[in-house]
Amino acid sequence: MSLDLRGIGGSALTDDTIDVPVEPTEGIPVTYVPARNTVFLSIALGWAEVIGASEIYIGVNAVDYSGYPDCRPAFIEAFGALTAVATKAGVEGDPIKICTPIIDMTKAEIITRGLALGVDYGQTVSCYQATDAGMACGRCDSCRLRAQGFLDAGVNDPTRYL
Repeated sequence: MSLDLRGIGGSALTDDTIDVPVEPTEGIPVTYVPARNTVFLSIALGWAEVIGASEIYIGVNAVDYSGYPDCRPAFIEAFGALTAVATKAGVEGDPIKICTPIIDMTKAEIITRGLALGVDYGQTVSCYQATDAGMACGRCDSCRLRAQGFLDAGVNDPTRYL
């Protein structure tokens, strides 16, 4: 299945005419992709029903994040309630659970847990405008949050910055 949210636009991450900010902003930033997690969870919910899964995991975080409304516990709770009324499994009394294992963790806690699980963060990139080669800008909100997470965790940041 292919999904391209550029057709919706409305975000610096899905519309090339909107610049990714490099300075902190007030309110919900222009990097918020309208209804992105709603779309992702809706597709995952349909697939979960087809394969008989009882849980869907999503990596939203409400602690060290950019302020996106669809990363908050209230959104997850509302979507969880939707699974009870919008699916066969839910109507039959066994709604699919939405699991958010990192929602209340700081970036430092996430990094520490990832390292304990063997994550090679040198193979990952969080940048909103990384190059095709995976080089991070080091200036966008995502880069700043990531760098601070490594600093707070007291570990070397292996991110490849421009």
